[in-house]
Amino acid sequence: MRRSSLGAAGAVAAGLAAASLAFAPTASAAVSPGSATATYDCGSWGGGTATITMIHSGTTGQVWITAPVTTPIAVGADTISATFTLANSAGANRVFTGKKNPAIPAGGSANLGPLTATNVVAGDKLNSYFAGVALKLVIFGVTVNCDAVTSQSPGQFVIS
Repeated sequence: MRRSSLGAAGAVAAGLAAASLAFAPTASAAVSPGSATATYDCGSWGGGTATITMIHSGTTGQVWITAPVTTPIAVGADTISATFTLANSAGANRVFTGKKNPAIPAGGSANLGPLTATNVVAGDKLNSYFAGVALKLVIFGVTVNCDAVTSQSPGQFVIS
């Protein structure tokens, strides 16, 4: 009798351990580097160095950008529609979108994010420097296109 009780207790413990693993949050995949800078030309809206930070979990990637865009008037929170395209040297480009920004005073710089892409996978090698618009913003119905004029430093985002 004692043997079957221990066997049952062991089976219950193993079942609980398996259940806890099934409901545990998935670990974030590594992004290296986690942050990079690049220089952008945004036409009459400004230009200069932007800082990009990226995280990744599962197939979802998120970026935050301190953009070199200067707004001529105050902009309310969550009113800038942003599209950020990263060229992928390992496959198709990844496009991050969102409408998340803090309120920006007149003459202030745009802080954007998180912008999200749902098809970012291990093995992707992402850089905003390519022949095309890397960052597109729509502010009060006006489209602002920013081209990357340098590659990211210290390098492309590598997802592992």
